[in-house]
Formats: sequence, C-alpha cells, structure tokens
Amino acid sequence: MRNFVFVAVILLVAGFAFSADIDGKWTGEIEFGGQSMPVEYTFKADGNTLTGSTMIMENPVQIEDGKIDGNNISFSLSFGEGEQAMKIEYKGVLTGDQLKLTFDMMGQSTDIMLKKAK
Repeated sequence: MRNFVFVAVILLVAGFAFSADIDGKWTGEIEFGGQSMPVEYTFKADGNTLTGSTMIMENPVQIEDGKIDGNNISFSLSFGEGEQAMKIEYKGVLTGDQLKLTFDMMGQSTDIMLKKAK
C-alpha cells in the first residue's frame, strides 16, 4: 500500500512539473511554399487546461479547447468570419524544451518544432 501511495504522489508531482514546463513563450518557424515564416505561441497551463495565444497575420488569436494529458497537448485556433472562417486543430508532444506541434490544414498535415524562449 505504501508503494502505491508513493507512486501516486510521484505521478501527481510530475503532472504539476509538466504544467510549469509548458508555461511561457515558444518560438519556431514554419515552411509555406518554400519560404520560412517565424511563429510564436504563448502557453499557460492550469491543471489539465491549456490557454494562450498566437499571432496570425499580425492579429492575436486565442487558443481554444486547450487540453494537457501528460506530455501531450491539444488545442484549436479559430479565425476569419463568415465563409472565410477557419478552425485548425493542433496536437503536440512536449520533450524537455522542445514542443512538436502537428496540425491539419486543407487536408495537408504540417509539423512545427518549437523551442521554449529563454
């Protein structure tokens, strides 16, 4: 029984440690049509909930439906209006100070490697 309690406490602490690791600014680059474009995300964890924002065409866009599950995160971004409205779903895996995000846009999957800004 003691071993079970010990393991449960370790897992709980590890969960809080992960939350602290995702908080802050993350930067990287994305390739579109052979050109590289800088990207920046700001994340904030609150338990298993992920919030934050990014910039799209110089406009801030808030993260929606953000979730944290161990080292995995997921969220979506919505922008545009009417017929131009678009929602993009992201999934990511945190490994140390690197975050690999994958999103699907118009049927094409794209990966982004982000690093935590110092």
